[in-house]
Amino acid sequence: MRTDAKVVHLKATPEQKQTSPAGRLPVALISVRDKAAQQLRLALQTLFDNADDSLFEIADRATSNAEQNAFFEAMRDLRMKRRGIERGFLQQVFESFSKLNQYEIGKPLQEEASFESLALVQNDELEESVAIDTMVAKVLSRASQPLGHLTTRMNVLVSRKLEDKTNPLGPQQLCEYFLEACRTLGVEIKVKLIILKLFERYVLSDLEQLYAESNQTLVAAGVLPELQSAQPRRAPNRPGTPGASDARSSQSFSDSPAYVEEGVHEAFGTLQALLSELRGSALPARNLPSDAIPISSNDLMRLLSHLQTRTPQQVDEYDLQGQLEQLLQRVSARSGKSRVVGEVDEDVINLVSMLFEFILDDRTLPDSLKALIGRLQIPVLKVAVLDKTFFSRGSHPARRLLNEIASAAMGWVDQDEAQRDSLYQKIEQVVSRLLNDFVDDPAIFSELLADFLAFTGDERRRSELLEQRTRDAEEGRAKAEMARQEVEHALNERLLGKTLPEVVVRLLQEAWSKVLLLTCLKHGTQSEQWHAALATMDDLIWSVGPHEDPESRARLLELVPSLLKNLREGLVSAAFDPFSTSDFFTRLEALHVQTLQQLSKPAPVPRASHPASDGGILTDLKLELPPRDEEPGKPGIPAMVEVNEEIVLLAPGESREQEPEINLADNDEALTQVDNLRVGSWVEFQEDEDHKLRCKLAAIIKPTGKYIFVNRTGMKVLEKTRMGLAIEFRRGAIRLLNDALLFDRALESVIGNLRSLKHNGR
Repeated sequence: MRTDAKVVHLKATPEQKQTSPAGRLPVALISVRDKAAQQLRLALQTLFDNADDSLFEIADRATSNAEQNAFFEAMRDLRMKRRGIERGFLQQVFESFSKLNQYEIGKPLQEEASFESLALVQNDELEESVAIDTMVAKVLSRASQPLGHLTTRMNVLVSRKLEDKTNPLGPQQLCEYFLEACRTLGVEIKVKLIILKLFERYVLSDLEQLYAESNQTLVAAGVLPELQSAQPRRAPNRPGTPGASDARSSQSFSDSPAYVEEGVHEAFGTLQALLSELRGSALPARNLPSDAIPISSNDLMRLLSHLQTRTPQQVDEYDLQGQLEQLLQRVSARSGKSRVVGEVDEDVINLVSMLFEFILDDRTLPDSLKALIGRLQIPVLKVAVLDKTFFSRGSHPARRLLNEIASAAMGWVDQDEAQRDSLYQKIEQVVSRLLNDFVDDPAIFSELLADFLAFTGDERRRSELLEQRTRDAEEGRAKAEMARQEVEHALNERLLGKTLPEVVVRLLQEAWSKVLLLTCLKHGTQSEQWHAALATMDDLIWSVGPHEDPESRARLLELVPSLLKNLREGLVSAAFDPFSTSDFFTRLEALHVQTLQQLSKPAPVPRASHPASDGGILTDLKLELPPRDEEPGKPGIPAMVEVNEEIVLLAPGESREQEPEINLADNDEALTQVDNLRVGSWVEFQEDEDHKLRCKLAAIIKPTGKYIFVNRTGMKVLEKTRMGLAIEFRRGAIRLLNDALLFDRALESVIGNLRSLKHNGR
């Protein structure tokens, strides 16, 4: 059977049914249908490409795990069923057009909804209905005239009476098609309303343009040309963009419109304008043969896919544009015609090449990971050819994937056994998947992004936990250090320069210092307990000193019982060795007896009772006192020591770090660099000629002035003082790593370079 016109149907709807001859559509209406379906298909793809981003952001703000899981499940469900939803939606569009010239026999009239029937509607359906009514009203508020003209023109061509509400391209019908296509989604109403909002944003927002183009198609076919519709607003031609000087010539070398749409294409339009102005001066001009025929974007995608499967492991010297030129020469030789890349696509190729030149020169990325990321140039180029919003939309899945990989690689250090590192393996897996599986469906980027975020999220949670433990341990060390300094000050203030019995000096330094330390940590230096511990130390020192007046004898007799009690309680609280404690009290008794004997009226001193050994007392702090100097039965002179060096208390295995000998001025630039460091900053230390250490500033411990650095797993790898860091900055051994988003930095650099070339060329 011969058809009146050659009709090319969309690949997205292979299952559309053949209409009967009686219901065959006019050629003009078929053209309207196919063009509209193509635009709707692209809009739906954009919707699904952005759905992951939107649901990710909402999931991040979820108030409960259950709510967050609901959004993650919705993302997964949407990714799995997006193809079916797209096919179902477009199938309904085609079926609605096929029925325009078919009479419906025996179908009862649809009853108007009443208040009583509304009461029977489920709450979820009611929310859907309200959302759709709102969306439809918004479209009609801005596009009622072009839609009305389209409906009027279509009524001239079809047998069924159409209204705006029943027009297959009307907002009401499109919303119903989409809802029906989404029936298979097992999502909550909250998620469905978000998806409807995305449908409004990415599909319904462009209906004014769709209606205008459909009207123009019908006018060109001679259908009611007298109806005049207002044209939708377009961005004006920019100087240097295709269409600015010679629209006809540029149109032959471009597959996109001669204007740059506002908003989503703004960044690409700016870049195009800069490239156009520089072409022929700072950039080489397009020297095209007179018979040059531009290839379509689809043909370019096929050529890029061919090159993608042959991407080398090392891309440092890989010339993508040269390889593409060789393929075009082969195509030209086979066809006998000069085939070239269209101007817009060539601009995309140049921009992506510039972006990857920046990425491969970026010092923030480790060299071994640059080799992996560099292999993504062709997949990224294909995304940019398919979707120009790649250059302007920060939430684009391909951009986010690049940024997330670069962010995760920030703390990665080149090592001999890179293949064993889980992060390296994950990035390698992402690259391999894109090179092997990505043809022309950008949804793979959303899938890989979700998977990579899940991986890095697990790693980040583990590193944050270890990092927090590191911070807590360092803060505890700082508190202990400050407490030790307080104890050192108290001891030196009382002992330095004095001559005292050795047993007392050693007890104060090795045992009572622990009592003071624990008291300081637990209660602070302003507490009663701290002052009481100092008072006990003062009483002990006084009690073993030389005394000659009778008042001292009376005071000593009164002091000794409470002194012994306080000493015993303090040593027990510090878990001091009970055997050493017993020996000390025995020797302290002898000292007190000797002191009393030297006074005018000797009197017996209450003998110190020995504390019972406590099984829970630690024995790691033994005080090994020298044997008593006196022989049995003969009074002796106790060993005396002069404290002429400052007492320094150190924890087991600890050594006091010495400040650098160099002291810098307060306004020194290196100190300013140190003060500008923020917690979370990544730095690279040049340890020697062959070794670099990448680490993150995890904490600045203010009491001690220590800067604590950890690796990407959260483990402490370095500790520096403020002055020590400043000296490292002075000698160029530290480099601050830029943790801004990689792609955004690359794009900013490209725009800056192009503008600089433009300025210098004037």
